[in-house]
Formats: sequence, structure tokens, C-alpha cells
Amino acid sequence: MIEIKHLKTLQALKQTGSLAAAAAHLHQTQSALSHQFSDIEQRLGFKLFIRKSQPLRFTRQGEVLLQLADSVLPQVHQALQACQAPQQTTLRIAIECHSCIQWMTPALNSFREQWPQVLVEFASGVTFDPQPALQQGELDLVLTSDILPKSGLHYTPLFDFEVRLVVAVGHPLATKAVILPEDLKDETLLIYPVQRQRMDIWRHFLQPAGISPSLKTVDNTLLLIQMVSANMGIAALPHWVVENIERQKLVVTRTLDNGLWSRLYAATREGENRQPMLDAFITHAQQHARQLPFVRDASGALVTT
Repeated sequence: MIEIKHLKTLQALKQTGSLAAAAAHLHQTQSALSHQFSDIEQRLGFKLFIRKSQPLRFTRQGEVLLQLADSVLPQVHQALQACQAPQQTTLRIAIECHSCIQWMTPALNSFREQWPQVLVEFASGVTFDPQPALQQGELDLVLTSDILPKSGLHYTPLFDFEVRLVVAVGHPLATKAVILPEDLKDETLLIYPVQRQRMDIWRHFLQPAGISPSLKTVDNTLLLIQMVSANMGIAALPHWVVENIERQKLVVTRTLDNGLWSRLYAATREGENRQPMLDAFITHAQQHARQLPFVRDASGALVTT
């Protein structure tokens, strides 16, 4: 059976005029190329060109296959280009990370410069539990820290971030260098309106120690930080979210035990993560996320400080 690689080899042989030149053009050894021709000629049952002819001459069968190469290879090239072109003009995204919009904006602007024909839509209504909508085809991409087992979804790591305790400047916990779970038992923990089992501070810090502080939900990050600054509760947030506010001495952050780190993923449906549009968006998100303070790449290396 004739294959695309054989047609490419025949075409290279015609263009270069010799087996040695064709091998160099294809980045192969002359011996390997000669063996390839001998193999295909044996399988086809006829010769493709006359060895040691000057100039190189093709057999009648070789000329027929050269015409096939001239017809088929451009079609293959066009088809591959079409595969790389965006097949959809709308990218539907949901973000489980409430504070991610701060760094998503420049990433989105950069993406739209490269893909101006794509309309980016942020889904509403499923914002706090979007992965089922992704599975059902209602979304194209979800930014999340949660991995659903056996979900049919692919999770591309974006970066690791530290979750730190955020308290008012005059709060008693501001005097402690490291916070232990029991330090929070009598506190009011301000949280986003999500199930507590989805919070890193609950799953990996409070629940294992059997500590259950009072919880109060707050809809957005800015209001949450303002309430912490006013000593109306404490919060656990990514360090990069409050780094600038902490430098203004409006709040104080402290390490949770030995350090509580989480990973942010771009979730897509399995098999679609390498689609050109999705791949481009994920790449832009990774590039801009690496500019955040106090994050690590997926290998564990600190990106910026």
C-alpha cells in the first residue's frame, strides 16, 4: 500500500535529482532512503525509478505515482491547515476561582489579539458548579482547582498557589507567624458561596483537625477583603490576591500550618484540550499566570516573588 510518506519521498527525489540529495532534503541517510524505496518497490511489484541513471529517470509507474503526489499532497496540506483553523467562533468559559478574573483580563486581551474572530463568553448560572455543564457540552473550558474522577474531562495544570489566612492588621492572629487549625475554632471564616467541602482550607486544614469555625458567605473578593480589613471576620485566599493590599498594610496574611498549596487547572473535555483555539487560550493563561506574585509552576518551582 502506498503511503503519504512514499509520495513525499518520490516528490523529493524528483525535485533534487538524486538519492543522496533527496535523503539530505528529508533529513534521512541515503541508506535508509534506498531501503525505503526497495521495500515499497517489492511490495508494489514494480520499479519506481532507474538506479544510476543520469539524469535520474522514473519508470512509467513512477511517473504515475508522481502525478498522484502532485495531486494528493497539496490537498493533504490544505486539509491540515483547515484542521488548525478555528471551527467555532465562540469560547464559553466558567471560572470557579473567584479571584482569577484579576489576572484573566490581560490573558484574555492577549488571546483576543491573536484570535480576534473568537467571541469569549463567561457563563452565568453555573459559575459555582460548572464542570457538569462542561461535560454536557454547555461550556468549553472551566478554570478549577477540583478534579472530578472518571469525569471524561482533561485537566491542564496552570500553576500552584499558596492559600494564606487573611486577617485585619489589629487582629490577635496577626501576631502569630504560623496559624494552626485550633487557632480558628472561635473565629468567623468569610467564604465564597460554595460548599465547604470544595474549600481547600476546609478539606486540607480544618476538617482533618476536627475544627469547625463559624462560616459566613460573601459574594465577591473585594467585599470579602474589605470585611476582613474591618475586622468582621477572617478569610483564606490565594497569596497573590491580597499581596498588593497587604503591602498597603490594610490586611495581614499568615501561613497556614506548613503551608497550604493548591493547583489551578484548565478543564476541557477529554480529547479537545489540543484543539487550536482551546490550546491557544490555555497557553495565554499560563503565560500571564506566571507573572503573578507568589505562585509556582506545576513542577513546584517558584515563578515570581
